[in-house]
Amino acid sequence: MAAVSRLSNKILLETIQGSATRGVLLGFAPGCCRWALGGKRYLLTDDVVKLQEFQQVKVAVSSRFHGKKEIYFKDMEEKMKKKALILKEELKTLLHLCETRDDMELARSAIYRYHAENRNVCFGEFKFGPLFIRLCYELDLEQSAMELIKDQHLHGFFSDCTSFNILMNMLFIKGNYEGALEVLIEMKNQGVRFNTDTYILAFAICYKLNSADSFNACMTLLDEALIKGEVLTRRAYGFAIALALKQNQVAKARSIYSHIMNPNSKACSNLNILIHAHSGMLEGALRILEASAEKTPFSFVKKEEFSEEVLTTVKEKLEGQPALQFRFKEIWDKLQASGQVIPQTVDAMLCVIPQSRKPHILSFNKRQTSRRTLQPLSSSLIAE
Repeated sequence: MAAVSRLSNKILLETIQGSATRGVLLGFAPGCCRWALGGKRYLLTDDVVKLQEFQQVKVAVSSRFHGKKEIYFKDMEEKMKKKALILKEELKTLLHLCETRDDMELARSAIYRYHAENRNVCFGEFKFGPLFIRLCYELDLEQSAMELIKDQHLHGFFSDCTSFNILMNMLFIKGNYEGALEVLIEMKNQGVRFNTDTYILAFAICYKLNSADSFNACMTLLDEALIKGEVLTRRAYGFAIALALKQNQVAKARSIYSHIMNPNSKACSNLNILIHAHSGMLEGALRILEASAEKTPFSFVKKEEFSEEVLTTVKEKLEGQPALQFRFKEIWDKLQASGQVIPQTVDAMLCVIPQSRKPHILSFNKRQTSRRTLQPLSSSLIAE
C-alpha cells in the first residue's frame, strides 16, 4: 500500500511538471473526443463549504465587538509582542473579525504563534483549518491559503480534509487547476485521508488538465481508491470516464463505467452514449436512444435528456452508413419533439452546482399535537 501511495505522489508531481513544461493545460490527444471544457463551477455542496454559516457568525462577532475591533487587534498585537499565550477563543474571535487583507497579516502571525504553542496539544474537536480557509475564500485570498497550507511550520494545523477540499474547490472555480493539483499533492504528502469530496475534486482537476500525465495520475488515484475499498460517487467516476474518453482511452472509460452502481443520471446517460459511439457500438447507442424516445410520456416520469453535442458525435460516427443514419435521424426528431435534446454540454453536466447533501428534516420535526390541548392536530393544520 505504501508503494502505491509513493507511486501516486510521484505521478501527481510529474503531472504538474509536465503541464508547466508544455504550458498547455487543455491539449487533446490525437483522435480523442473533443468537447467544450468551459465549466468552472462549484464542485462542493454548500453544507461542506459552509460559507453562509461562517458569514453569519462573522456578523454576530462583529456586532459584539462594534467599535472595539481596533482595540481587540491592538491587544492581540501586544500579546504577541510579549509572547503571551493565545487562547483558542481569542484566535477564533480574531479570525471572525478579519475583514481586509491587512487584517489577515495579524491573523497569519497569530496562527503561527498559536500553532507553535499548541503543536503537541490535542485541539479537541475544533479545527482551525476550515475556519481560516473559509476566511480566505470570502476575502479572495487563495494564494495566502496555499502558502499556509504548504508551510512545514504549520504541519498539523490543517489536519482535516475539509481545509484542502475547500481550497481545491476555490482554485478549481478560478481555473487554477495546476494550483489545485499542488494542494492535492500536499494533502497526500501530509497524510490527510481523502474523503468522497476529495476524489471528486481530484478527478475533476485531472479532467480539466486533460493531458496524458493527468490521465495517468487520475487512473493511479482511482486504482488506489479501489484497492482501499473507497466508495466513490457517480460524479467522481463521471470525471474519470470523461477524461479517459478525451484521451482516447475508450476501453478504460468502459471499464470505469462498469463500476458505477447506479448510473441513473443525466451525465451517466450521456457518457454511456459516448462510450458506445467511440467503441464502435453504434447499434447499441441507437437502441438506447430509441428506447428513451419511445417511452410513454407520462408527466410524472422524468424523461432522459441528451446533449446535442453527444448526439452530434453519434451522427459523425455514422458517416458512410446510410441505413443507420436514416434511423438515427428519426430518433433525433422524436427526441427533439419530446424536448429531450438539450444544449447543455457534457462538461456543464459534470461541473453543475450540486445540491446540498443536508437531509431535509424540518418536515419530519413538525408538531403533531396541540400545545394547548395536547390533542393531535388536524390534517389541515398540519398542512399549513
